[in-house]
Amino acid sequence: MADLAADAYVYGYPLVFDVSMVSTSVQRGFGSLPPAPFNRFGHATKLATADAQFVSVNNDTVYSIAQVDLSGGPLLLHVPDTAGAYYVLQFVDVWSNNFAYLGKRATGTEESDWLLVPPRWTGTTPDGVRGVIEAATAVVSVVGRFACDGPGDMPRVHALQQALTLTAPETGTHTSGLPSPDPDVPEELHFWEQLRVWTAAFPPAGPDQDHQERFQPLGLLEEGPSPYVNPSPELVDALTRGVAAGKARVEAASKPPTDGRRRPGSWEMNPHLFDYNLDHLGVGTIDAPQWKIADREASYLVRATAARVGLWGNHGYEAVYAHTFTDAGGEQLNGSRSYTLRFEQPPPVGSFWSVTMYDTPDYYLVANPADRYSLGDRTPGLVYGEDGSLTVVIQRERPTDPAEAANWLPAPTGDFRPMIRLYTPGQPVLDGTYQLPPVVARS
Repeated sequence: MADLAADAYVYGYPLVFDVSMVSTSVQRGFGSLPPAPFNRFGHATKLATADAQFVSVNNDTVYSIAQVDLSGGPLLLHVPDTAGAYYVLQFVDVWSNNFAYLGKRATGTEESDWLLVPPRWTGTTPDGVRGVIEAATAVVSVVGRFACDGPGDMPRVHALQQALTLTAPETGTHTSGLPSPDPDVPEELHFWEQLRVWTAAFPPAGPDQDHQERFQPLGLLEEGPSPYVNPSPELVDALTRGVAAGKARVEAASKPPTDGRRRPGSWEMNPHLFDYNLDHLGVGTIDAPQWKIADREASYLVRATAARVGLWGNHGYEAVYAHTFTDAGGEQLNGSRSYTLRFEQPPPVGSFWSVTMYDTPDYYLVANPADRYSLGDRTPGLVYGEDGSLTVVIQRERPTDPAEAANWLPAPTGDFRPMIRLYTPGQPVLDGTYQLPPVVARS
């Protein structure tokens, strides 16, 4: 039964992690993003820094995030005119599926109103609404990202944030809470109680419901009193071993293969990491076979991996994320050494690109005296070669050479994992013909 529990962990991890972050967002916020009640946007006041404490948070855009509860009925979403500037509103259900997008790529940058409705809604759309966005679950996250060119650009972004609103177009009872797991469940079974309660509250798509029936022996489908308050020793043993095995699967899938198939130092760049939503694709998504994982059961591990390394990440056609743990010689990246990352030509993107530093194993931004967490084509003062190339210097201490200091990406003292983001990637990125350069250790 431990093998079954491991399968259940992989299947349910994205739900538990996602709902936990929804709760954190509502109760505490993260970084400069303040807490906000359900159905109201919380707006970050600056680009993310090391205090964000959110896995692989980006430092290119300023966040505006709303946790939305549609159990009381639809909400009217007003989007401001960004005058051509990049932004994206990403809609994510509690199973971590991206089911809609608004923004420069998907719908343009003009001012507009949209109706966000609960699953299976059959009401009337108000006049003046550009379109309807049907949620996949009663609670969803709206993750807004506004491109920001540094502190001096914040007044413009702040004005856009204030114009981004959610209102109820009709009378209804909009709740502001999440179902609570039984507090009497012992700590070692807390994950399973969360999964049991939240699976019942937020049913997945029909085919996934059929799949999760096999977890009945684990108590995950039990209604009423929790089966984990006084479980049998056999069940405790199976669930405990299942968590360990499930975590190991997710961690292994989060790292690049070590079987020699990949060139040392190559970047793990998978435009299809977020293709696990197979059932509910709405406004701004591309509902096509090439953006769906063919094997549903295989999609569960992909979904868990995506949540682990980049919760609330976008589909590849909106943004592609690439990360690496090793240098060109195959050695783990570590702050005890100095490295270079040389771009002979800028990455092919429709919007912009960046490289951001993260520690391991948490994948948090790295605190540094320069307050520089990323750099890219919008970073002022970068020094390019006469041939147009750009050499990024990655090391713990500030370089003494002025040109290298201008192109410096600070590293932590220990192991690290940089990530490159390509916003609105070009076709060479999506079809794999463009290859990112390796990080090279300096002698």
